[in-house]
Amino acid sequence: MLDARLLKLPIASHQHRHEHHQIVIGVQGEADLSVDGTGSHLDTWKACFVPTEAKHDYCGDQQNHVMVINLDPSAPAMATPNHADYERMVRVFEKPRTIQMDSSLQGLVQFAASEFDRSPGNLAMHAHLAASILYCMADRVVDPKVVAPTRHSLSPDAMQRYIRANLHRKISVQELASEACLSVSRFHEVFREVVGTTPHQFLLQARLNQAINLLASTSLSVSEISYRVGFSSQSALTNALRKHKGTTPTRLQARDVVA
Repeated sequence: MLDARLLKLPIASHQHRHEHHQIVIGVQGEADLSVDGTGSHLDTWKACFVPTEAKHDYCGDQQNHVMVINLDPSAPAMATPNHADYERMVRVFEKPRTIQMDSSLQGLVQFAASEFDRSPGNLAMHAHLAASILYCMADRVVDPKVVAPTRHSLSPDAMQRYIRANLHRKISVQELASEACLSVSRFHEVFREVVGTTPHQFLLQARLNQAINLLASTSLSVSEISYRVGFSSQSALTNALRKHKGTTPTRLQARDVVA
């Protein structure tokens, strides 16, 4: 049985070790990990494999959330060579490693995280989704596909950092293309190939995610938050949240008060 949960890492560094393999996956915000002296910076496109007994410490920023998947050593299905894929798992956790998720895997993680949040008590569902993520990651580590190098590369991390730093204002696709040193048409093509969505959708999700963070963690007015994340008005933010996230600013703020 896999144990999987969403956690918010503390801002202050904390060190420990445990008797089970673990995967720490970035879901929101950023975090830093060090596993047996090997540093790893997590964002929403990276995952870190922590082998049994590896000493590791971690800390995160104010907005960070990670998905932690533990391989329970007391479960024979995952802890003994009787498991059909035991050798594959041994290879995955033979050393600390950080992997860059592709758009398909990142989408699976984000979907699973939203389901965890939607139904926190459904542990069986959590375990099944965690197993899907584990096997998909293992497949990429054990049998990575060789990708031919392209003339232009695009870093989702760099795009995220640039967008977060400029969320308060209008950001055009032409501006993002210039930041990536690509023409607008080539930027659209490469962006969809690397990220799995359009630049406009990516930017909208970044604005909505930051708005949700601020609504849940601050006492700022909806109007002020709308301005800070680049929406033209309070109603524009409300409509976007209702359409794309199925919620409203009032509900998000009320949930925080209840918690």
